Amino acid sequence: MSTETLVVIIVACALVLILIGVGVWMATRRRRLQRRFGPEYDRTVEQSGGRRSAEQELRGRERRHDSLEIRELPPEAREQYARDWGRIQERFVDQPQTAVADADSLVTRVMRDRGYPTDGYRQQLQDLSVEHGRTLEHYRSAHDVHIRGGAGNATTEELRGAMVHYRALFDELLVAPGGRQRTEEP
Repeated sequence: MSTETLVVIIVACALVLILIGVGVWMATRRRRLQRRFGPEYDRTVEQSGGRRSAEQELRGRERRHDSLEIRELPPEAREQYARDWGRIQERFVDQPQTAVADADSLVTRVMRDRGYPTDGYRQQLQDLSVEHGRTLEHYRSAHDVHIRGGAGNATTEELRGAMVHYRALFDELLVAPGGRQRTEEP
C-alpha cells in the first residue's frame, strides 16, 4: 500500500470520527435542552418552525435566566405566602372570579420576590420556562381563564381549574431547599 493511499484512508477515518463526534455533541445538547425545558421544548420547536431556531431561542432564554438573580424565599416568606394562598382558596367559594385574580396576583408577587422580572406576561413565560418548563402550561391555562374570567367569559368549573393550575406553579415557586411546600386544592 502506498503512502498516499494510507494518508487518504487516515484522513477519511479522521473525518468520519469528527462527524460522529459532532453528531453526538449535537444530540447531547438537544437532549439536555429537552430535559431542561420539558414540554416547552416541543412547543418552542413548533412555534419557531424548526429545531435550530428553537434551540437557539432556548439557549438565549438560559443566558437571560443566568443573568437574573433568582433566589430562594426565606422560610417566613414561604409560610406567609402559603397562608395567603389558603385565604384565597377560602374566598373561592363565594367569589371565584376574585379568587382567581388574587391567585394570579399572588403568583406574580412570589415570582417578583424570587427575582423574576414581572413586566410582561410573554417575558414571564420565557423566564419561567428555564426552571419551570414542566408547569408552564399550567400557568398559560390559568392565565387564559383569568383573562376570560375578567371579561365574564369563564365558568365556575373553568375558574376552579385555573386555581388548580395556578397552584401547580405556585407550589414550585415556593419549593424550599430539600423540601416541597404543598397547598390545599379548592
